[in-house]
Order: sequence, then C-alpha cells, then structure tokens
Amino acid sequence: MKYITVLGVTGSIGMQTVDVVKNHCERFKIVAMSAGYNIEKVEEILKIVEVEHICVVKKEDANYLQAKYPDKKVYYGNDGLVKIATLDEVDIVLNAIVGFAGLVPTIEAIKAKKDIALANKETLVVAGHIITKLVKEKGVKLLPVDSEHSAIFQSLNGENSKEIKKIILTASGGSFRDKSREELIGVSVEEALNHPNWSMGAKITIDSATLFNKGLEVIEAKWLFDVDYNQIEVLIHPESIVHSMVEFIDNSIIGQLGNPDMRLPIQYALTYPNRDVLVGGESLDLAKVMTLTFKKPDYERFRALKLAFQAGIDGGSMPCVLNGANEQANELFRSGKIEFLQIEELVEKALACHEKIENPTLNELIDIDSWARNFVLNEIGED
Repeated sequence: MKYITVLGVTGSIGMQTVDVVKNHCERFKIVAMSAGYNIEKVEEILKIVEVEHICVVKKEDANYLQAKYPDKKVYYGNDGLVKIATLDEVDIVLNAIVGFAGLVPTIEAIKAKKDIALANKETLVVAGHIITKLVKEKGVKLLPVDSEHSAIFQSLNGENSKEIKKIILTASGGSFRDKSREELIGVSVEEALNHPNWSMGAKITIDSATLFNKGLEVIEAKWLFDVDYNQIEVLIHPESIVHSMVEFIDNSIIGQLGNPDMRLPIQYALTYPNRDVLVGGESLDLAKVMTLTFKKPDYERFRALKLAFQAGIDGGSMPCVLNGANEQANELFRSGKIEFLQIEELVEKALACHEKIENPTLNELIDIDSWARNFVLNEIGED
C-alpha cells in the first residue's frame, strides 16, 4: 500500500488523482489532502475516499470542517500545507497546487524524504536549482505528472541520459492555434478557455492559449532531464496524441503516445516503476486517428514561448519573474481587467525591468515573485 498526500485536491489534476486512487484502492490510500476555497468539493471527496488529514486556506473553513468531521485532523494556511506534506506515514506527495504557492510544501516534503509526483511545474521553473540539489541530497524520486514530461520520462526508461540529442516537447497550440496575431485582438476569456483537446483548470488553459504553459514546460524539462536549452525543441501537434519524444545521438526517436487523458501520467507517477490497468481509459486507435501532424511554432506569433526560452537561458531569478508576472497577468485577463495580448506584454516589461540575481535563495525568490506580481498590477494602475 502506498500512502499519498494530494496537494490541490479540488482542482482538475487533484480530482483525477482521486479517481485513480478510487479505482486502485488496493494499492493506494490518500492519507491527507489540501484544498483552496471549494469546501463543497472537499465534502464530495470525503464521500469517495477516506482521508484523515485535511488542509484548507481559511481558518473559518477549517473550523467548519473540524466541527462537522470530528474524526478528521483539519489544518489551515501555509503551516498546514507543510504539515500534511511531511506526515510520517506518507510515502509520496502529489503536488497539484497551481502556481508559486506549491513551492514551499514541495521543498519541505523533499526535506522530509518524501517522493514527489510533480504537477506543479512552477516549483521547478522558479527554483530548479534548489529542488534538483535537494532531491539528490535526500535521495528521493521526483516523478513528473505533466503529460509531456511523463512522456519524456517514459521514453528515457532504460536509456542513458548522456545519449540524449534533444527533447521534443509537443504542444497542442491551445485555443487559438489557428488564429493569426491580428485575430487575437479582443478575444474573450470564454474563447480562451475553450481548449480543443484537454479538460484542465482555468489558469493552465489560458497559459495553453498564450503558450506560456509550454514555455514553463521548457524550463521544467531543462531541470528534470538535465539538458541545455539548445537541446529542447517545441513542435505544435494539434492532435495531442504524441505527448513528447526524445531523439538520441544515433538519430533514433522514442516517444509516448496515447489518448489525451491526464489520469495516465498521474497513475504512472504513482505506480512507477510498474504499470496498472487504467480503469475507464480507452486504447488509442491509430487507424481511426489516421493523421498525426507536426509543425514548428512561429515565435513571433507565440511570443510567450520566446520569452520563456530567453528567461530560461538567462537563468538566475529571470524564470521566477516570468512566472510571477504571468500568474498575475493571467488572473487579470480572467477577471476581465486586461486584454489577451496584454498578458505577454506585461510579462515582457517585467523581465526587462528586473535586475537579475544569479543564484537566488528561497527567501529571495519569494520577494521576487511578489515584486513581479506588483509590477504587473502597477502597470495597469491596480494596487
């Protein structure tokens, strides 16, 4: 039996993790879970799986849950997150928190020698230098949950990482993949949230439309697989069937294919190094798919991707600025306060105005993240 903490349980990845655990209750048990503000969904989950430890954001929500479920241990805030990420009985922490907020609990879980199933890509984007060093020191596994990085991880099974020629990250192209830059002027939030292939949370769906998501994944791949940025290529692949590939020094390419179903990489991170039946999953029928298409991205059309590559190459604190500014701008767009194309414009300005710190500490990263968010707010006249 593998005992799991799920951080961000009420989100898309979190709920699909609950589904995987429910279908393999003989193998997995969720010991602890964290949620944001969706207490109704927390109560729904408690009807599906038995969970002893719960963490929420607000003290009043914690008090409500503790009174209603006296047999549970309920925590709140950042201290609560760290508590459930470091419980003695937990084997693996699946981090599905959205954004920078996932960083500290990941660090503390690694320090407590917990294996990490990482869906919170921002952890590696902003603090890859800290995380990778800590993982080696503590001897824990860092298992990717992103479909692309899971595909690369699977493609590298049994291979010598020194023989990697390049990593090929595939991208659906997002909601606006067929629109010109001119056609992106004035697009609505609803249009941006209409992803053609994947069912995901709102923040990541907007990131997919801008291609900031792919940019963050480029930086994540650099740290996960210890490659240089000139060894990472992005291809637009509208069918989302080939989840990513690795080309080796002999020009052989190994990739992982499957229907778009996030439960597969979630389950693989939990069962690794083994596999199990994906309950309710459908086999890929290549004869039915018939055609798989790939094309190089236009870096002027997808400027966010260009910004991410450059921030990664510049290194130091630049990826933290990229991430913090994007998180804030993404939220402003979803709130109807800025236009779609302003997201990348604001991020670009933040990067241009930041004075890089070469090897930032955790405390410095927290300050830089706050600076980037405030910079974006100030640019549009918000406090």
